[in-house]
Amino acid sequence: MPIDYLVSALVTLLVVVDPVGLVPTFLAVTHGLPAKARKQIALRASLIAGLILVGTALVGDWLLHQLGIGVPAFRIAGGLLLFLVATEMVLGVRIHRQSKQAEDALEEHVHNIAAFPLAIPLMAGPGAITATLLLAGQAGGRPLSLAVLFGVIASVMASCLLAFLLASRIERLMGVAGNVVLQRLLGVILAALAVQYVIDGGRAALTG
Repeated sequence: MPIDYLVSALVTLLVVVDPVGLVPTFLAVTHGLPAKARKQIALRASLIAGLILVGTALVGDWLLHQLGIGVPAFRIAGGLLLFLVATEMVLGVRIHRQSKQAEDALEEHVHNIAAFPLAIPLMAGPGAITATLLLAGQAGGRPLSLAVLFGVIASVMASCLLAFLLASRIERLMGVAGNVVLQRLLGVILAALAVQYVIDGGRAALTG
């Protein structure tokens, strides 16, 4: 098993999706709903987001080929996009944006909040889709690496499901200050990963 690839994929998707960081949004969009309904929404959102990311991993390389985009170019572009996500996390912009999306969803009386805004765009948003495409590109079509990536996606979605089911307890345990500190720390880690993607893409483009 490609251990380096496993660790890289797991850390990247965990940081980008940020299951614990989604807890406040989950609580906001499910406010006032009974516990049974919350569980159903948590499960459905995790399944939808997981299917989106698996589909992205399967067709990502083919799509890049059809568009005539090289993997090095996509790594650089994806790294830059992930760096923007990381900047939002460090500066606290992402939390505000997620809260605003949750409020908009409630105001518009969205019936299937599992699909929007939870699965899309919060769990399987631009950052997660970009990261999955990059990781699928690194897999290079190797069955074992793709299987590892699918397992990582399933693990991250399971983490989201667990975080949603324990949302009330996590909120009380971490408090406002704990959530803010975790968000900033994860943002710094993601920024470093994003820079590494840019470096790898630039090196591959120059040597290719």
